[in-house]
Formats: sequence, structure tokens, C-alpha cells
Amino acid sequence: MIDLDLDMRQYDCPFIDTTDEVEVSFSAMQWQLDTNRKQLETRLLVEADSRAALDNGLETLCEHRNMADCATLKKQGRVATIRTLIEQTDAMGVVKDHGGYITGPFKIEDGTEMWHVGFDDEVTADRALSELDDGNDVVVEGRTELSITELFDVIENAGPAHRFLDSCRKLTETERTTLVTAAEAGYFETPRAVSLEDLAAEFDVSKTAVSMNLRRAERKLVDSTVASMPSIQGIE
Repeated sequence: MIDLDLDMRQYDCPFIDTTDEVEVSFSAMQWQLDTNRKQLETRLLVEADSRAALDNGLETLCEHRNMADCATLKKQGRVATIRTLIEQTDAMGVVKDHGGYITGPFKIEDGTEMWHVGFDDEVTADRALSELDDGNDVVVEGRTELSITELFDVIENAGPAHRFLDSCRKLTETERTTLVTAAEAGYFETPRAVSLEDLAAEFDVSKTAVSMNLRRAERKLVDSTVASMPSIQGIE
């Protein structure tokens, strides 16, 4: 199996066109392609910086020419969940015609979309990429060849992986930003490349505040990792 991470700009996708006009993002929670009707049904999480931008984004999306059906399931503040039914795009048709399949959720923002697509062999993947590039702007961000053993490993450990991803999503924006900045700056290296004082100056807060944000983030991730270990296949 060849697994591809594609940063793609489609020219007939309602979600991409909407993020071009309004500052909103879409993250897929569920998707199902009806190959006979050539339509894609999805349930998505929609996020915006404000309630006004969210409402504007939903209205723009629902009015798109390639949108067959659009319904808001829940709306709270600047976040909403929706169910949509869109006409098959050129890229979707290419993937289907080459026997491809979706291997992970997609996210759309700032006029581009991150796809995770699988193909059974390298030759087919290359042919599909060539055809995708004819009608879309495509950048291959990642390409992985998975063996049968690796595929079984992914399937068997889907539960623990999901729990870890869920713990990452539970990080607050401040916790996530602090943790990423600290890691990239070398705070966790030995010896440390930066100190708490350096991080405090970066965020313009006290050393105590930085330390608390790091500890909260670490605790959420470590707790999830430790809880998942007993159910991870291959760990004795």
C-alpha cells in the first residue's frame, strides 16, 4: 500500500471555495462516497474566529453550485457541526478511477485541503498523481509504503492511537502553543537550549505561568500514553 499526504487545491470544491472567501476551516469527522450517484456525504466540524464569520461561512458553503445538500446539526459559539452532500469533484473521480481510497480525515483551510489517500501499488499511485495534477494544484507532503505487517499494526492499535489524538485535541490553545514552542526551542534537550525564563519572555508571562502550562500539557499527554500502553499490541 502507498499512503500519500496531499496538500491540494481543487477548483470545483465547495469547501475550498468557501475558505477562499471566508476565514473558516472544515475538518471531516465522517465521509462516504456514493460512486453510483457520484456524491460525497460528510459530517464536518466548522471553526471560525467569530460567530459572524461562522454564519457567513455556512451561508457561503450552502449556496455553492456544487452543494447538493447542507444542514447544520449543531452550533455553539464560533464552532458548528454540519452534514453535507456535494457533487463528486474532479479529484475525487481521479482517486476513484484509480482504485484509491481515503486513509484519514481531511482538513480544509486557507483555500487548500490536506488529503490522506491510499493506493495498492506505486505505479497506480504515480498515475493517479499525474492525473490529479492536470486539473488541480497538488503538493505531495508525505509518501509512505506500508507493508502487510505495518498495516496490521496500524489496525490493531487504532484504539490507543485514537485516544492519544483525543488527548492532543484536549490541549488548550495556550498549552499547545507553549509545548510546541518549548520543544522547538530545545527546552526538553539535554542540556536545555532555553530556560523557563526564556520561554516566559517569549510569551510575556511569568515563569510560574509557563511552568504550569507545560505541566498541564505534559500531564494530559503522559496520562493518555500510560493509559493506552496496556492495550497496544506488541508491547510486553
